[in-house]
This record gives sequence, structure tokens and C-alpha cells, in this order.
Amino acid sequence: MLTHSTDLVMQPIVQISLDLTSIDEAIETAAVAMRAGVDWLEAGTPLILAEGLHGVRKLREAFPGVPIVADLKTMDGGYLEAEMMAKAGATHVVVMARAHEETIRCVVKAGHDFGAKVMGDNMACPDMVAGAKLIEDLGCDYVVHHIGYDERRGIAARGQRMPNPLDQLRSVVSAVNIPVQAVGGLSLEQAVRCPEYGAPLVVIGAPLTIDSDSFRTAGGDIESVLREICRRVKGGS
Repeated sequence: MLTHSTDLVMQPIVQISLDLTSIDEAIETAAVAMRAGVDWLEAGTPLILAEGLHGVRKLREAFPGVPIVADLKTMDGGYLEAEMMAKAGATHVVVMARAHEETIRCVVKAGHDFGAKVMGDNMACPDMVAGAKLIEDLGCDYVVHHIGYDERRGIAARGQRMPNPLDQLRSVVSAVNIPVQAVGGLSLEQAVRCPEYGAPLVVIGAPLTIDSDSFRTAGGDIESVLREICRRVKGGS
């Protein structure tokens, strides 16, 4: 296994994915998350599709100083997309490993130029470990090890075992020297265990606190759930 210098300095981080289609609901949910101890906010892809740059600007206005991940899933036009989101207040942008290498390089260049970190997403890579290595080699700051929503549901609907990011997480972490987060269908218990696998960036979203079918906040006491997640991730028992 490679030695991960990042593991020595990066404490576990809890990030909430705001996979919502209303900026008002996203801000309300984000406020709850901040009270509960969440560290980073993610403008999820549904929110970006619904609200665009306006949504990211509103999040930045409401939460100055809080890291904001713009889950663009960029496949082309990388420099411009990253520039626009960074100028709107995003501190992190997401590019897909399956984009052309030049697109990934463009996003990395824009990140350098405008002060944003770049997260490379290996979703749908035929070889997930190789996709993670490519992300690192091209200059991304983080790996998002990701099993897609449609992929999970489609495979399960055919009666097969649903893939899980934990299946290859140790292999991905061992292959790279940049921080890794795992997303895509994790249960609450699985999510809080990600740091045990060497993945310090814990993402909370559908289906833990968000209704994965309607992309609305789930019922119940979300703040208490998030508070318990944060406690456990950051060293509680």
C-alpha cells in the first residue's frame, strides 16, 4: 500500500450533498447541516440544473467561508465551467474521469487560475482504480469514487446485487496519494465507516438525508441524524 501523506494531515470531513431542486430548501437544509456540525456543502447536480450559478451564489451569500462543492460532472468545456462556478463562490468543482484528458487538464488549469480545488469523479470507468489513478496523474486534488444512481437502481431492478463504493474503496485509496471520498448508495453505517477505509471525506446525501426518488429532504429529525453522523465520523464511538 502506498504511503498517504494526506492521511497524516487531513482529519475526517463531513460533506452534505444538497440534491434538491429548490435553492430555498437547499439553504434551509444547509443551515440545519451547519448547526449539526457538517463541514462542507455540496451544490448537487439536481440543484445546479435547477438553479445554476444563481444557486451557488445564494449558498455563498448564506454561508460565507464554508467550502462549497459544485457537482458539475463536467465532460466538456472544462475551463469555462470551472471558472464560472469558482467566480460564483464554489471552492471545489467536479470533473469526470471519463471526459477527455484535455478537459480534465482544462478544469485543473482553471482551478489553479481561480483558486478552486478539483475533484475527479471515476463514475462509469471500466476500471475504477485506473480511473482514480488517471485523475491524480492529471492534477486533480481529490478522487470521488462513485457508483451512479441509475447504475445501482438498474442492476438491482434486474435482481442482481447492487454495486457499492466500498467494494473497491480500499483498492482506490491504495492506488492514489490524494484524498478519496466514496459516494453512491451508501447506508448511514457504511458512510460513517469510510475513514476506516482511508477515505476521510464522508458525503451524506441520498438516501441518508434526502429522498432519493423525489430529490426532496427526507422526513424526520434530520438535524439529530446529521449531528450523530458528525460525532461518529469525527472520532465519537
